[in-house]
Amino acid sequence: MHNRIYNFSAGPAVLPEGVLEEAQKDLLSLKGLGMSVMEISHRCKAADEIFATTDANLRRLLRLGDNYKILWLGGGASQQFSMVPMNLLRGEGRSADYILTGSWGEKAIKEAKKEGTARAIWTGKAENFVRVPKPEELNFDPKAVYVHYTSNETIQGVQFEAEPDAGGIPLVCDASSDILSRPIDASKYGLIYAGAQKNMGPAGLTVVIIREDLLPLCGENLPSMLSYRVHAENNSVYNTPPVFAIYILMLVTRWLIEIIGGLEPMAAINKRKSQLLYDAIDSSGGFYRGHSDPSCRSAMNVTWRLPSEDLEKEFVAEAKKYSMDGLKGHRSVGGIRASIYNAMPEKGVETLRDFMKDFASKKG
Repeated sequence: MHNRIYNFSAGPAVLPEGVLEEAQKDLLSLKGLGMSVMEISHRCKAADEIFATTDANLRRLLRLGDNYKILWLGGGASQQFSMVPMNLLRGEGRSADYILTGSWGEKAIKEAKKEGTARAIWTGKAENFVRVPKPEELNFDPKAVYVHYTSNETIQGVQFEAEPDAGGIPLVCDASSDILSRPIDASKYGLIYAGAQKNMGPAGLTVVIIREDLLPLCGENLPSMLSYRVHAENNSVYNTPPVFAIYILMLVTRWLIEIIGGLEPMAAINKRKSQLLYDAIDSSGGFYRGHSDPSCRSAMNVTWRLPSEDLEKEFVAEAKKYSMDGLKGHRSVGGIRASIYNAMPEKGVETLRDFMKDFASKKG
């Protein structure tokens, strides 16, 4: 029996135990091949089957049409901050609109401005990024080649309940921290990208889902490794993709389909988990102060403050004694952050909820 703790880290994050157990079986020899899943060639039949199964599982969960390509890339979401504008924004007369709801959106537009005209059509910075914009606050440029937004800001704990209506302009979404946590209407998106290390698998894999009609925008003079078109034409094996990470994603998507039952029940579970913590915050008499506006609270990253930084340090230290780790807020904002991605069991959230109540009663 392994002594597993509750890992509330924002990423690399908790994975389903069943996935880890299955991977353990294949670590020495994948299905009788005599080689580890980490040793097989990315061009062998076994790898082809892993890629095809993972692709099919993602298409099933996200209800993707045949007009989308799924790419297996590296570099994390941070590399996509540059790849998106390099591929879609470079070109005479092109511009893009960016919606800034937190730290990652700010980083994305910073890189985009290096490649072309990128306009922040809304920013929550003046309000300390506590909410997402209202529809009437968004003034899109009808000539924009895309609208970029971050569906869930991990640092501030702010999440869009639904994607913004851009009036037909292709939506580009950084979905790193809430992809596969709930159903989406994929047909509304031109491109979705996500680092795997929060809800899908280990660090090292970035999933890019791109609508095929956007591929012609990718210039011929881009470095091959930074071209969506090149990766699409080569089925993501222009270079060696992160095979092991894709294999883990295959197991995670299988878990979502066969054990959870799809994204609808996953969303219901996630809503229950997050509500436990928000109820604990709201009922603490002000001892805990949630960061985000109640209308924009994240189901993935619950963020809050205590009356003092000393109490926050004590909270994190005490939580570790009860097998809870990763609760320290991001270094840029401080406070407490509980990341409760898909694989975080409800028992773990209940344990944190009970600890919060006990800590508040003793220190409040």
